[in-house]
Amino acid sequence: MKNLKKALGVVLTVAMAASAVAAVPAMAEEKTAADYKIAVVPKMTSIAWFQRMEEGVNAYNEETGADVFYGGSSEGADQASYLESLLAEDWDAICVVPFDSEAIAPILEKAKDQGIIVITHEAASMDASVRDYDVEAFQNAAYGENFMEELGELTGGTGKYIQFVGALTSVSHNEWCDAAQALQEEKFPEMECLGRYETGDDATSSYNQTKELLQSNPDIVAIEGSASTDILGAAQAVEELGLSGKVAIVGTSMASICGDYVQNGTVYSFSVWDPAEAGKAMIDLAVASLNGTVEDTMALTADGYETIENVDGDGVFYGSARVDVTADNLADYDF
Repeated sequence: MKNLKKALGVVLTVAMAASAVAAVPAMAEEKTAADYKIAVVPKMTSIAWFQRMEEGVNAYNEETGADVFYGGSSEGADQASYLESLLAEDWDAICVVPFDSEAIAPILEKAKDQGIIVITHEAASMDASVRDYDVEAFQNAAYGENFMEELGELTGGTGKYIQFVGALTSVSHNEWCDAAQALQEEKFPEMECLGRYETGDDATSSYNQTKELLQSNPDIVAIEGSASTDILGAAQAVEELGLSGKVAIVGTSMASICGDYVQNGTVYSFSVWDPAEAGKAMIDLAVASLNGTVEDTMALTADGYETIENVDGDGVFYGSARVDVTADNLADYDF
């Protein structure tokens, strides 16, 4: 009888333990991009910079099994209407690189009202009410200051210079130029900014404006470009006028766009971050936001964004993805 009671006790104990285990819910696996409907919208699709971003999104899909959508308007001026058209669809997140931050702000606000997570890039100073988070390759002030440090050294700290931006409403481009000009006024007071000019991310525009400005202002000694095609057009004009080596050119670009002009010395250097990795970083941040796992310091899978930090607590995250390219290391960044 005692043995029977003991056996029954063991069975009861095992049963209770099994019941307790069953009562504890299994840990849910964290969702990935494959579990969400995410769109990435570039400034425009017609230039090499954002074609490279598309390569990054495609690679992300291949690596993760996700089906992130990449698409946009051919020209940046149509970006707002393109985004508006997306709102008719059921997106979990939209990642966007603004061409005109003012024009798309009402569209992004609508997206948020619909419960869509909004992630931006190259838009650090855009109002936080129209996006959830922004991810930057670097801190914009330091990026612009780097250009001015180079121009100040190349010109001996004297002479007039011009600045190009893709759009006068482009947040990042103007932040770079503002920082460069502020440093110039402080550190190189004998230099003078002749003006800031809009190119529409079009090499032909920067070429025409550079040629006209150099012909009417022969004392221009330096050019700073912001859009990836700005210094390409500037270099074409400078070379055509026989001013290579006499007018210093620096700015944002890619080896595939202006590598030849770096090799022949018309462009001193360009700075770059890989737009393919920037696309991946936006997707990673969108997934973290959807999962509710965003922290002030966190890790992403994209190169250059292994650690990103929300420095000012405003939802803007900074990575360390800037690369400065000269003739010496051009072959290392041939994309």
